[in-house]
Amino acid sequence: MVWTIFTVASVLLLGLSAGVFFAFSSFVMSGLGRASDEAAGAAMSGINETALLPAFMSVFFGALLVPAGTGIWGLVEGRDGGAWVLAAAAVYLIGTFGVTAALNVPLNNRLLASHDKAAGWRAYWRPWTAWNHVRTLAGIVATALAAVGLL
Repeated sequence: MVWTIFTVASVLLLGLSAGVFFAFSSFVMSGLGRASDEAAGAAMSGINETALLPAFMSVFFGALLVPAGTGIWGLVEGRDGGAWVLAAAAVYLIGTFGVTAALNVPLNNRLLASHDKAAGWRAYWRPWTAWNHVRTLAGIVATALAAVGLL
């Protein structure tokens, strides 16, 4: 029963994380694109600063740690779903966590450091959005894999 609770928590954390990235891919970035480049750059800089607060960071890190621990636990105990949950953690690690650390965060840092937010935004939004689509897809796949672990 406790393993099932942790697996459900894994699905919820992964789904919540994927939902955040989906929101950016589906409407936040295009909504910012309707503003002036200066306003969009300033707004995204503010979003990036507030993303570091505990509300998002606990979900972002929890979506990696909870499924990883749950998957390992499931494998050690010989649970059928353990491999699925661990696969979910691996997909999230590479496709969401890794892409964020290697690609989106450096873009965020460049935008934050830019003195000309309009120019910073113009150089930022296309590559950031493309990599966010990858994070979204990886988050969705990871959520589905963890959900299969419940079957």
